[in-house]
Amino acid sequence: MNFSISGGSLKFVIGWAAVFLFRLIPFRPPNFEPMLATVMPFSKRYGLLGSFLFGFLGIVFYDAVTSGWGSWTAVTAICYGLLGIAAHLFFKNREASVKNFLLFGLPATVVYDAATMMIGPVFMHQPLVVAFAGQIPFTLMHLTGTIVFSVLLSPALYRWVIQNEYFELSFLRASAVSGKGV
Repeated sequence: MNFSISGGSLKFVIGWAAVFLFRLIPFRPPNFEPMLATVMPFSKRYGLLGSFLFGFLGIVFYDAVTSGWGSWTAVTAICYGLLGIAAHLFFKNREASVKNFLLFGLPATVVYDAATMMIGPVFMHQPLVVAFAGQIPFTLMHLTGTIVFSVLLSPALYRWVIQNEYFELSFLRASAVSGKGV
């Protein structure tokens, strides 16, 4: 089993920055965000631990800067971390293609929304039927975002960031030591 994230630190920062900056766009549709579409390409390369940490810490860092930490942070961070592990297992022997991003992303979005829907009933004592009714449009918007970002963002991140050796810290160090630069 691959538990390493070696050389990926800069790439993780690039991925988190992409998600963070998009989520800060004012007046964007609610629940239209690229977190899962960013987790998927990272999971192809960074093993179980790296995939879990990318999703988990992406939520922890975002909440720390924006809304602050709460029960929702623990639930969503754990869920995205687990989605990272599931994505790693899914992509382990599959190509990082639009088709596979959609094959994983759509059911993963439904499972994620079903799990996080329970935040209201468990922590806020919201009736389950109210949470479920409110979840339907929320999940439809989330699925729309998953489709858009799985088609546009996931392949671009995989090609231009994950596979790009110029973003490897070991490559940057070797270039600095050799004096050749980047």
